[in-house]
Amino acid sequence: MTTYEGSRQLPSGTPGAHSAKTIRLAPVARRIVGALRANEEHAWRGVARFASLIPLAALVFAITVLAVKAWPSIVVNGTGFITGSSWNPGSTYAAITHTHGVAHPVGASYGLWPLIVGTFQTSAIAVILALPLSIGAAFALTERMPGWISRPLGFAIELLAGVPSVLIGLWGVLTLGPFLANHIYPHIAAVMPDVPVLRYFRAPTGHGLGLLTAGIVLALMIVPIIASTTRDLFAGVPPLPKDGASALGMTDAEVARRVTLPWVRSGIIGATVLGLGRALGETIAVFLITGSILHIAPNIYSPMSTIAALIVGQLDSAGTDGTGFAVSALAEAGLVLAVMSVAVNLIARMIVNRTGRLTGPVGRG
Repeated sequence: MTTYEGSRQLPSGTPGAHSAKTIRLAPVARRIVGALRANEEHAWRGVARFASLIPLAALVFAITVLAVKAWPSIVVNGTGFITGSSWNPGSTYAAITHTHGVAHPVGASYGLWPLIVGTFQTSAIAVILALPLSIGAAFALTERMPGWISRPLGFAIELLAGVPSVLIGLWGVLTLGPFLANHIYPHIAAVMPDVPVLRYFRAPTGHGLGLLTAGIVLALMIVPIIASTTRDLFAGVPPLPKDGASALGMTDAEVARRVTLPWVRSGIIGATVLGLGRALGETIAVFLITGSILHIAPNIYSPMSTIAALIVGQLDSAGTDGTGFAVSALAEAGLVLAVMSVAVNLIARMIVNRTGRLTGPVGRG
């Protein structure tokens, strides 16, 4: 076998024959390697696109299943399901009746308005209490405490997020609620002025198992979510803007207010939305504290309920309805809760985008 180097024929056994073969095969090898890399990159792009669609597909699937299960209740209850205040499963002993072709017990009527109000009330209380506490804790861990203290405290805050909600609910029922009712709530009710707005706080405190206690428990449950995220955001603020602000004569409080907080404003909003989503959907802790009292709380200490607590409290008894209409009503309640959660996240995303356009990293441009 012979090879050619230029116009000169070389025997296959000579040293130049090997180098000529290498020169001839090098472009082919490069093309093969390039094709393999292109195929690998194309495959990774396909996997990444597929993985990015999984959460959206899961959300669409869950909402679709809820909508299908809730359709009989939607047909019968109509808009009264949102605006109504009665949750009556009807008589399971009377003859079954039909409305628009849907079978249901006689007298069955479902309204979700008190539970919608209770869900927003508990979540609002939780966010109002948890947000300043979380920001303060994150700021102290990153700006004020030495590392040998901040690291174990930060780890403890993260561990709090892993405590099961049923344990926190039991603690709220057995310890926190009675303590607040005996030692804290009476003082709050006593010092509040007797004016129309603040009369919501001037009422018998009961046993401490009501709206305010549920909000406090939810606040404790979402503090680790907001605080851990905010701590990482504060740690990511570059030191140069803060040092420059201090060099210009700003106090530590002014540096935090004018530099650090505006720098991470969008991230804090996102962290708050994560905590709000946890508060909106929390089930067992709220159910243990408030039960299934299906009315709007007349004062901040009164028992009430939320949509998630209603579902877990009514699911067992709904199975006794042979027509399946009660289960359909609970599915519609779950659908409403899902729509509320998605709407809150979309509104928060709009706020984040608007904030990012109107302000730079250190405040208004």
